[in-house]
Amino acid sequence: MKNRRDFLQDSLAFGVLSTAILSGFAGNAFADSNTTNTKGATMKNVQLGNLKVSQLGLGCMGMSYGYGQPKDENEMIALIHKAHDLGVTFFDTAEVYGPYTNETLVGKALKPFRDKVVLATKFGIRIESGKQIVDSNLQQIRRSLEGSLTRLQTDCVDLYYQHRVDPKVPPTEVAALMQEFVKEGKIKAWGMSEAGVESIKKAHSVFPLAAVQSEYSMWWREPEKELLELLESLGIGFVPFSPLGKGFLAGKFNADSTFAKDDFRSTVPRFEKENLRANMALLEQIRAIAAQKNATPAQIALAWVCAQKPFIAPIFGTTNGSRLVENLQSLTLTLNAQDLQQINTALAKIPIRGERYSGEAAKRVGK
Repeated sequence: MKNRRDFLQDSLAFGVLSTAILSGFAGNAFADSNTTNTKGATMKNVQLGNLKVSQLGLGCMGMSYGYGQPKDENEMIALIHKAHDLGVTFFDTAEVYGPYTNETLVGKALKPFRDKVVLATKFGIRIESGKQIVDSNLQQIRRSLEGSLTRLQTDCVDLYYQHRVDPKVPPTEVAALMQEFVKEGKIKAWGMSEAGVESIKKAHSVFPLAAVQSEYSMWWREPEKELLELLESLGIGFVPFSPLGKGFLAGKFNADSTFAKDDFRSTVPRFEKENLRANMALLEQIRAIAAQKNATPAQIALAWVCAQKPFIAPIFGTTNGSRLVENLQSLTLTLNAQDLQQINTALAKIPIRGERYSGEAAKRVGK
């Protein structure tokens, strides 16, 4: 009998996901019953404001930035095309990734089917002398949008996020500018990334947000305290990034793993040696759950996030074709209420060591 990994490889070879299996996925019982059919793949959809996106999206940052040297452009374009073939219609980038180079890559890759996908990018962080500066000056935002449109080879951004809240610029002013952009036909919807609940309320009262992006996973559950309830009450979609814990929850590392200086994780306290070693207890728990479900740890982590709320559309990152298929096969898993209760009870007993950001990066979130 084939094991799950053999099945994943078969799926990649045929370039399709099993429609029959996907139709039985019950991890998010309230997900949009409509589906996106793309060259044989079937994917449930989630509504983010006026945008309909695939339940799982692809975060493209790591292809160009953040995790070591940029990957081969042709290989990454092929990977993005493969994701589209398998039903992914939601792709995420940002001006600062590179900077600029990731938008150029994504724009080139999506050009053949631009009208078939939802493209998200971000403004609000500029580079000055090699340092990231939070800047939502309204004139700067206009310049950023024009630059993004050029690099992305498009005349309209589907979802335009404020990457980080700028304390010097009221969220209401940013929201008003986003409304202007929509009227001008330059964006379809807007969102905020890593914003605090008060900033979200203020911005939404002026011009409704389609989505809020923030980290959320089995090892970072802070959004459960206030954010998820607020988004549900306001009808705002939620786009979790790093649902695989920057690779940790996928089982990519062991207690002795180290990270190069050009890998963002080398600056993250959670990945420091002592913390990484302590956090292996969480991974072992996830592996035990995965064994019970005949799944991989990554699939459990993604299915868990998808199952939390009906308005959630996680974006995972990968530069590997087999990992892409493995992650999408998380949609074959059924996590019912009893499963979630058991998993959450187990997770609650495991303390997580280390913060998720350090230094300036930590100061920029939750504003």
